[in-house]
Amino acid sequence: MTKKKLPVRFTGQHFTIDKVLIKDAIKESNINQHDTVLDIGAGKGFLTVHLLKNVDKVIAIENDVALSQHLRKKFIHDQNVQVVRCDYRNFVVPKVPFKVVSNIPFGITSDIFSSLMFENVEYFLGGSIILQSEPAKKLFSSKVYNPLTVLYHTYYDLKFLYEINPESFLPPPTVKSALLRIERKQNSLDIGLKVKYLNFVSYMLQKPDLTVKTAMKSIFRKKQVRSISEKFGVDLNSKIVCLSAKQWKNCFLEMLKVVPEKFHPS
Repeated sequence: MTKKKLPVRFTGQHFTIDKVLIKDAIKESNINQHDTVLDIGAGKGFLTVHLLKNVDKVIAIENDVALSQHLRKKFIHDQNVQVVRCDYRNFVVPKVPFKVVSNIPFGITSDIFSSLMFENVEYFLGGSIILQSEPAKKLFSSKVYNPLTVLYHTYYDLKFLYEINPESFLPPPTVKSALLRIERKQNSLDIGLKVKYLNFVSYMLQKPDLTVKTAMKSIFRKKQVRSISEKFGVDLNSKIVCLSAKQWKNCFLEMLKVVPEKFHPS
């Protein structure tokens, strides 16, 4: 590592230099030889090198000009590596099934998650992501205020694996990091309903302090609300933010069944 090109802190660049962490990230991602894998924020290619040993195609995305040039030189003889220089938020995700194994730029975590688990849920199969510990833990809060978090847990099994020592990175971040595993659920909600589902959850969470009973009455009739409680074990007196992803999905499917289309949130 040359001193003249250390990662820049404000861009969220912290290169993964811990081989044990890299090994764990690859193992937990459940990738196989035929997978297409995205390495978002590839940096110097420390992770990319090891991914090449396990898959046929790696797309290394790096926004920094000097680093992307470094990656192109490093992998000039590796035809199964595609280096893309751009901010991931401007990256055109391939319309083919893919996985992600990445130490993502911390500053755009929410944008990356939304892109993978909502906008491209049709193609994103899962993987493992190294990210800041705080937003990782928020994904597992008992109270969910972000509608997208509900959607993530509806389509994917998420697992917080462990916190990562700052010395695993260069330069060491000032915040704690974590390793997250993401797996696509086999039998989940129809992906074609994702926008309608997000509209439903967003509408119900507009007033997060409401009880389930009060929030549900904005869409369902009283008798339907009681039925939902009995069928899906929903505590009507708890806050709407306390519903589990499974309960959200069941309530949504019940809406499709018993509530006329013109009353569906849009």
